Parts: sequence; structure tokens; C-alpha cells
Amino acid sequence: MGYPLKNRQILLKRRPVGLPNESDYEVVTSPVTPLEPGELLMRNDLISLDPAIRGWMSADEDSYMPPIALGDPVRSSTLSTVVASRNPDYEVGDLVLGLNAWEEYTKLGDIRHIHSFATKMPKDLGVPNTWLLSVLGATGMTAYFGLLYVGEPKPGDTVLVSSAAGAVGSIVGQIAKLKGCRVVGIAGSDEKCRWLKDELGFDDAINYKDNNNRELLGCAIAKSCPEGVDIYFENVGGYFLEAVLDNIAERGRVIICGLISQYNEEVGSGPENIWKLLVKSARIEGFLIRDYVEQMPEAALKIGQWLAEGKIRNKVDLHTGFDNIPASFLKLFSGRNQGKLIVELEFDRE
Repeated sequence: MGYPLKNRQILLKRRPVGLPNESDYEVVTSPVTPLEPGELLMRNDLISLDPAIRGWMSADEDSYMPPIALGDPVRSSTLSTVVASRNPDYEVGDLVLGLNAWEEYTKLGDIRHIHSFATKMPKDLGVPNTWLLSVLGATGMTAYFGLLYVGEPKPGDTVLVSSAAGAVGSIVGQIAKLKGCRVVGIAGSDEKCRWLKDELGFDDAINYKDNNNRELLGCAIAKSCPEGVDIYFENVGGYFLEAVLDNIAERGRVIICGLISQYNEEVGSGPENIWKLLVKSARIEGFLIRDYVEQMPEAALKIGQWLAEGKIRNKVDLHTGFDNIPASFLKLFSGRNQGKLIVELEFDRE
């Protein structure tokens, strides 16, 4: 394609209160200015939609990244193609995995200063590009390091996963099965529960829509995990965590990956039964994949091997169109997505 003249962006107009809505955003079109030496211009082919984005929209949030400034495009992971370059290390056509934004094109300055956020992908990997934003990207890394390095599963452990039909949870459960664990997933529909058991090999699954408070969910967990929960991979929070703590096993491990049920609350609340960790000599621990950068090549090779051998499956919930990004993002908070949520942007490729 030729050098683009204009770029569409979705800016953060105001801080969301509760679920984000269209009035929190502003769509703008601006000219693409010529490149300076050291710069490159990328076409954002795939936009990753992740729960963390909601946290970045909030102000004064103590987080591992600063909040998105009002008036800036909404920050997001992307898989992009270089369409123009004045950087000797990048050629037109190169595929770049990075942390960019809800915009059609992204211009980067001196790339030497932001290698961690702009990684050139090898050519001809022989896998779908969507996998680079999902099972072979941050999604797969989160599942791999959270479960194996933080949870330290042993054969025979009972592993419970919330948001188990989502991007990370579905990979966590499959890796746990490979490690000889008994795996139970919590998901939001009977269809998702069947998918977890019939397609991904989970031993059991719980529909939280039928168990929508601490007592009901706790009873369902007790039935599915009669010996207690050795490892809980937490993606939800709220009464989910309380129900699990009521069923935590001796020396159980709670891995905090996310707390999506609380991201749209102005004031979050902690579990009232956290003392259960004490009486069971259990522990709770959060993690970030940035802590495992040196181990990432090894993890990518292992996950790639499991994929090639058919031992794990990857599901992508793919949407199309720049205008559909905000609405697609909301699927994360209603539980309507299944697998990794990605939006593919449409361009004239001639």
C-alpha cells in the first residue's frame, strides 16, 4: 500500500465510571506527518483487547503502568506491519509486536529506546498471526509463568481456574492437565462449560451464572473439588475468591492474575475470609510476566511444541473493524467472549 495520509484514533476523552461507554471516547482523524530519521510507521493489523486496559483508563491507580492520559489514544497491544521506515533495523513489511493504541497507524520514534514495546517478529513462522497476540504472546506467557512458576503444580493437585473459557484461563487449564493435575474451570454458560470439558479436557466445570453468590459457588466448588483446591488461578475476584478460600486446601496457592469483577467498581473490597489462608498455611501471590523476560524464549518454544503436538488448543474470538473496538472491548466484562479477544482492522492492501 502507499504511504497513508490520515490516521484514525480512539482517544480517552474522560475517565470511565463503571463500564466504559461511547461518551468516554472520542474518535479523531489526523494527518500522518513525514518520518524523521530513526522513525518508522506501522499499520496496526490486529488490536488486542485485554482487561488491563480498563485499569489503565483510571486515574491515580497504583499500577505497573501509568494511566492513559486524557486526550491520548487508548493504549493496547498490537500486531503491526511496517509500512514506512527511516530506521535501518526495520524494513517495510516487517511484523512488529508492540504496545501501541486503538489507532490505525502508529509512528514510533527512535526504536532503540523502546525495544521492550516493539519486538520484530521472525518471518514465516508458519502460525496464524493471531497466535502472536494470544497463545504465543502475552496470553500464553501469563498462563505459563503464573501456573508453573508461581503455582508450582504437582501431579495430583486440584487446579481451579476462574474465567476458564477466557484467553488466559483456557491455556492455564490445559497446561495444568499436561502437568498431571485435576482441573476444574469456572465459566459463564453451560456452552462454555461443555467446551472446557469436551474440547479442552477439563475434568469438571462450574457455571457461575447458576451459582451467583459466595454460598452457592462455594457449594459447587466443594462438590467439584472434594479434597479442596490446591491451586486457584484467579482472574475474577469478588465473591469468587471468597468461595475459593472457603475451600482452599492445606498449603494451597492462590495466584492473582486479574480481578475483572472489580475493575469497574469505584471502591473495591477484599475477601472477608482471608484468614482462611492462615488456618490452611496457604498463600496468595500476584505476578507480572515482565518478571520473567529472560525465560520467555524458553516458554515460547515449549508452548509452540505443545501446539505442534496437539496437546493444547488456542481459541481466538476475532472481531473486525476499527469502529467495533469499543463495543468488542465490553465483551470482556459481560463474559461473552470465548478465548482471546482480538479486533482485526480493515485496510486497502493494494
